[in-house]
Amino acid sequence: MAETMRAYRLLKAGTMPEVVEVPIPQPGPGQIRLRTAGAGLCHSDLLVIHADPPIFPVPSTLGHEATGWIDAVGSGVEGFAAGEAYGVYFPWGCGRCQPCACGNENVCHKSAQVAGFAMGRDGGMAEYLLVDDARHLVPLGQLDPIAAAPLMCAGITTYHAIAHSLPLLQAGSTAVLIGIGGLGHLAIQLIKALSPARVIAIDTQAEKREQALALGAEHALAPGEDTVARVRELTGGLGARLVLDLVGNDSTLALSGSILAQGGSLKIVGVGGGTFPLRFHEMPRDASVSVPYAGSIGDLRSVVKLAEAGLIHPEVVHIGFDALEETYALMSAGRLRGRAVLVPWRN
Repeated sequence: MAETMRAYRLLKAGTMPEVVEVPIPQPGPGQIRLRTAGAGLCHSDLLVIHADPPIFPVPSTLGHEATGWIDAVGSGVEGFAAGEAYGVYFPWGCGRCQPCACGNENVCHKSAQVAGFAMGRDGGMAEYLLVDDARHLVPLGQLDPIAAAPLMCAGITTYHAIAHSLPLLQAGSTAVLIGIGGLGHLAIQLIKALSPARVIAIDTQAEKREQALALGAEHALAPGEDTVARVRELTGGLGARLVLDLVGNDSTLALSGSILAQGGSLKIVGVGGGTFPLRFHEMPRDASVSVPYAGSIGDLRSVVKLAEAGLIHPEVVHIGFDALEETYALMSAGRLRGRAVLVPWRN
């Protein structure tokens, strides 16, 4: 084995990462090294890249949405065979507080002090990836580990938001999804797999609206002056019981509040940096607004099981190290269909 590997590393705050050679990590006690299969590109990567001062320690390797094959294990690790495919649960917590003990490391009590996966520790945009603990690995069974990479973030994040809203998604109810990208195309499939609710998809791109209809959405709208009226018309004047804002800028958040039904739930998932105007008399009665983050390890296992059952299918574009910067530009412009996945061994 070569002593070094390629990795996509953020070297300086506020600048694009670079592909550099770094030492291959060696697993210590309790750790597992994966030969990376795929690492998905996420909008939150751009937030980390452009943050100055940095949000997390620099330099570091990007890639919190990763899968791979067991390559080596440290002392004390048992039950893993070389070549087995696993996905990596990304919101690493302390492992000791009450939420962590229940599998909810996404809301770890010590999260501000814990340098989680790809958030202060090196991520999956490299030829090899070091995982801190076996509890953060989920077996992928017969799934293609490259195609399964988006399940590790886009999948778990949308599942977590939708699963908490299932009591609202009864027959005759409507869910509105704003932004049909890497998360949105999976969210449509999850709602259809888990509930009888109708789906209205909203996106600026005609191609993505067509994709939404092909995935099972009943309606697909372009944002505009008549969007609120159209949603109200399609819901019999009631509005949406669930709104998933997968963009999160000022305009989408304003739209989200305008189409929410009484007793409905708005989940702000997108990291677009917008502000939601929350005023008591302008909110629908008994409506709620929340900011779901990732999900539990149980959520990830459920997402993987749904994929194994053929109920959800991430649409992926394979890229190599040479296409990363170009692909992030496409993502930033909203022109990327599905999810881009870095395949480190592609070139």
